[in-house]
Amino acid sequence: MTRASYDVLVVGAGAAGMMCAIEAARRGRRVLVVDHADRPGEKIRISGGGRCNFTNLGCGPANFLGENPRFATSALRRYTQHDFIKRIDKAGIGWHEKTLGQLFCDDSAKQIIRMLTDDMAAAGVTLKMKTGVERLARSGDGFTTALSDGSQVTAASLVVATGGKSIPKMGATGWAYEVARQFDIRVTDTRPALVPLTFEAGLLETLTPLAGVAVDAVVASAPETKAEARTRKASFTEAMLFTHRGLSGPAILQISSYWREGEAIVASMAPGRNIFDELKAAKAANGRQAIHTALGHIIPRRLAESLCEREGAAGNLADLSDKVLRRLDQAVNAWSVKPVGSEGYRTAEVTLGGVDTAALDQQTLQAKSVPGLYFIGEAVDVTGWLGGYNFQWAWSSGWAAGQNA
Repeated sequence: MTRASYDVLVVGAGAAGMMCAIEAARRGRRVLVVDHADRPGEKIRISGGGRCNFTNLGCGPANFLGENPRFATSALRRYTQHDFIKRIDKAGIGWHEKTLGQLFCDDSAKQIIRMLTDDMAAAGVTLKMKTGVERLARSGDGFTTALSDGSQVTAASLVVATGGKSIPKMGATGWAYEVARQFDIRVTDTRPALVPLTFEAGLLETLTPLAGVAVDAVVASAPETKAEARTRKASFTEAMLFTHRGLSGPAILQISSYWREGEAIVASMAPGRNIFDELKAAKAANGRQAIHTALGHIIPRRLAESLCEREGAAGNLADLSDKVLRRLDQAVNAWSVKPVGSEGYRTAEVTLGGVDTAALDQQTLQAKSVPGLYFIGEAVDVTGWLGGYNFQWAWSSGWAAGQNA
């Protein structure tokens, strides 16, 4: 068995892990990064349609969830989105803003991976892929690990950057949580987040004809108690997509982080428009117009036909009472629906919950009860909105740990 000693062992060659390794090595630390995947930065590579939504211009603590969302404030303020943009610019990587402050590479996400691996090499980081940790133990003031390649590594500091459970086909596991529990560190409840929502079979049958229909919508959570509303009341104005399983699109992915089983969500599918007034005006102008045709001028035709059928609104505008028109107004702009679940970790972009932030130092991400042990990135109970926020947390938390490990 070969034995090696390092100052810092980083487990996980994703965004947070590579960032931490670079920063620690630049401080003169001897750093080893291990990962069981074939290549580093796999989540970076597939993100943003292959162009990586690497940060958001509006990123701040308000864009994050967790039992204590303010925990992220220190790292986010000390290493900001503007700091990472400077890093991208220095590497000569072109980028553009898409919508809502979301920044993407002009060319390929692989450019960011190359930047990070080049920076690791320049700083003297040793990178071992296809290598996992089989055993881990406290050893004096540091840690001893048995790696899957048959070697044994001791390190003064251990940084856990293995992410959460989302996208298991890429090798995601709950290993970070196992390490936390091994050292008696609490892990909060975890669940899929930024994920499509699903409907029960009966409702799905009536909505199946709408699969593929997209609308710009305001989607809001509807917690059942005032206490829950204080932490999980939210709304997002983005695209919503009907699917063969339920609902998807950016607005739904966003609200999925706030939704819980048994609760409804409320969608406004023509936000800013008064459906009743517009249908009344259409009735006055041409009462012989079919109701689904008139409504189809405001929302997609297939959606208009489905809502008219559901609300029992048939025939010409002239034949319909104000009561029916108001019902259609409600159906379009106050549609309350109860999903039965989500598509799960298979398609979830991130994991909500994780290593309890109360157990970590917010300046360094070091475990308070285990000196030298750090948790960063998605493994921690800090979850960002859709749109580059989770990558910024990876950069910021990785940077913060890298200044201390």
